[in-house]
Amino acid sequence: MKVTPTVIPDVKVIEPRVFTDARGFFFESWNARALRDAGIDAEFVQDNHSRSPRGVLRGLHYQVEHAQGKLVRVVVGEVFDVAVDLRRSSSTFGRSVCLTLRGEDRQVLWIPPGFAHGFLVVSESADFLYKTTDYWYPQHERTLLWSDPQIAVRWPLAVAPLVNAKDAGGLLLDAAETYP
Repeated sequence: MKVTPTVIPDVKVIEPRVFTDARGFFFESWNARALRDAGIDAEFVQDNHSRSPRGVLRGLHYQVEHAQGKLVRVVVGEVFDVAVDLRRSSSTFGRSVCLTLRGEDRQVLWIPPGFAHGFLVVSESADFLYKTTDYWYPQHERTLLWSDPQIAVRWPLAVAPLVNAKDAGGLLLDAAETYP
């Protein structure tokens, strides 16, 4: 596995070694030892899978207690993925990492605890998988407004995204609960 820090070094792109032959392909999408050797020492407790059509925007979600680290990837399709640093003690507080994840590229993204996360489906549909380091606690879940001008994410939108009521009612960074 090749692990590369992003513009926020705690967020990392993981490129697994892919073995291809006439039968198709094989790769390890997660290997605890390889990730630990690359500085990602996380214990995962939950796997999540979503499927969404083009134009669906999910996020930006985080938990104020039981903060979750996430190991995310697209199996089929393409998403524009965003992680926003909500750690007030961080020199990158309020900044974001934005990148496109495609099933065909097989890249995996590590988002440590302390970040809000979301994505926009830019292909016809996308299957999105992610492992989390803590369980989902709905009472601790918070939503940062995806369109907050202070964060200034340049979402690749041709039309208004499809968001649920919770995501449409997300808070601006200045009003949001954050981490120390």
